[in-house]
Amino acid sequence: MKKYLTIVFVLFLYLIDINAQLFPVLGGQRAGISTAQFLKIGVGGRASALGDAFVAIANDASALYWNPAGLTQFSENQVFFSHNKWVVDINHDFLGAVYHLDETNSFGIAFTALTMQDMPVTTEFAPFGTGEYFGFSDFAIAASYSRKMTDKFSFGGSVRYIEETLDKLKMRGIMIDLGTYYWTGLGSTRFAVAVTNFGSNLAPDGKVVLVGKREVSSWQDFAPPTVFRIGFAFEPYEDEQHKVTTSVQLNHPNDNSENLSTGAEYVWNNMLYIRAGYKFNVDEQNYSFGAGLNVPLEIANFTLDYAYSNFSRLGSAHRFSILLGL
Repeated sequence: MKKYLTIVFVLFLYLIDINAQLFPVLGGQRAGISTAQFLKIGVGGRASALGDAFVAIANDASALYWNPAGLTQFSENQVFFSHNKWVVDINHDFLGAVYHLDETNSFGIAFTALTMQDMPVTTEFAPFGTGEYFGFSDFAIAASYSRKMTDKFSFGGSVRYIEETLDKLKMRGIMIDLGTYYWTGLGSTRFAVAVTNFGSNLAPDGKVVLVGKREVSSWQDFAPPTVFRIGFAFEPYEDEQHKVTTSVQLNHPNDNSENLSTGAEYVWNNMLYIRAGYKFNVDEQNYSFGAGLNVPLEIANFTLDYAYSNFSRLGSAHRFSILLGL
């Protein structure tokens, strides 16, 4: 145990040094170069409370979003729903289901939607509104598959169709996720690697009529928000009643600087969960915390999770998620 704690402490000091010296000057010039930003909004009260440091944990149906290789890290068939009250009155919802074909193969499907109220149309001649309204929304549908190659190594992948609507314009695309999950054999340590939202550039379809009846139908294309994540997790303490899980994760987005996420979870009797997390070198976002409650019912295991995510200037976000294990 002392050896594990020493290793974690050294890694923590090393990551702090990276954050202080390297993160501020790496990748900041890439900000704002990708589209379909709703794909970067995390799902689930559990993962969000852990500061999104979840790819190396990913042992429930929320792995459909975080790491498809995690679908083989649990044995129940599960249904998962997450509602996120995002900033500026934006609603973000996720619905997924995982079915285990056998002990080594798992399949899942997921649906994501981002919605908001219609907004008034304004022009330079009508700055307070023309009386018309326009809408903005996103949705995505994904299918995932995971296979356990050995008792220590799993891999998985997802294919996702996305569509974004901005008034009369629509943008469509196909993206893939790839993930791996590996148990090292050293205690409960494991690490995982996931690449999400990988695909070709996207551009809107449609025509817009501007003031003076000018028409625009040609639009610039942008890359999807691809993110490379590598995470490490282990349990520094575990007995029959108590368990503590810690996780650290390095994130490399294609449209911003590298950043670091950390999280810790305490579990009592596999029933009560308390979690906290922190993000380093992420604009606006910093700390998060939350709790969960697992209640075994006759027809399913019912888990309710909540997470609070703080923003330095934009306020906060609240996530609620429900997990049903069948």
